[in-house]
Amino acid sequence: MSLQHCPAACTDTAVDRKPVRYNIALMTATPATTHQPADILRLAPVTQAANGICYASSGEITVSSDELERMVTAVPYAIAASLQRKAFYFVPLTIVQGEDVTIADRYDVALSDQAVCHRNLNLGDAQCVFISTRLMEDKFAVGFEFFINVGHAFVDQAGVAQGFTDIALKQLVDKVRGETSLDAYELRKIGSSGGPDSEKAKNEFLQAAFADAIAIYMLSLYVDVDYNELRERDYPLLAPTALAERLRKVAELFPAPAGYEFAVYHRRRT
Repeated sequence: MSLQHCPAACTDTAVDRKPVRYNIALMTATPATTHQPADILRLAPVTQAANGICYASSGEITVSSDELERMVTAVPYAIAASLQRKAFYFVPLTIVQGEDVTIADRYDVALSDQAVCHRNLNLGDAQCVFISTRLMEDKFAVGFEFFINVGHAFVDQAGVAQGFTDIALKQLVDKVRGETSLDAYELRKIGSSGGPDSEKAKNEFLQAAFADAIAIYMLSLYVDVDYNELRERDYPLLAPTALAERLRKVAELFPAPAGYEFAVYHRRRT
């Protein structure tokens, strides 16, 4: 798939494409049934993708099984290898009330205010990631929610590649405009301040920026992304040429799996 000046989608940790739209038109009068996460693990059959990632779906979700398979297999093998003890569950809504987490079997407006985009739970000897597909507008947003979780999990395990660090730090010195997420933007400001926490913030900025870039790269393997259509209210988006430089480095580190393609196209001015 191609990337037209690139990046991301709708989550609490990354670039937003559009405000979340709740599925009001799909409401019914009967309340949704909720289940404990352990029940979902017991009832939902788990699939292992060709790259080794384990995933499952449960309830009324709008992403087809073929789309889920294509989404999950877009993760390069080297990244997927860091997720051996993780499983991803694509569900309608993940409801959080204090410490209590339940899963709704379909969209319910009465529960939507208590729903979160995703929740990581340690169950047994594995970590399960429940992704609320019905809080999101389309496969673009669901895909990015999945990929940003994968990106952060990988960086937590492997750290930041030196080649990416060199690019990101040079962009910081050159005062390149914008960033790929609010976290990266705020950490970059603190890291550039010269204050007592600047070195720690700079390291955390590199981790956030690397995870963002990995996620955006994988998203562009899964769907075409037009960077010019993206907007963000809370911070300026990273300049297109700077983002393309980061993504080319990620593509060099983690080549696209068979059947996927990465490319950056620059739109001509008219």
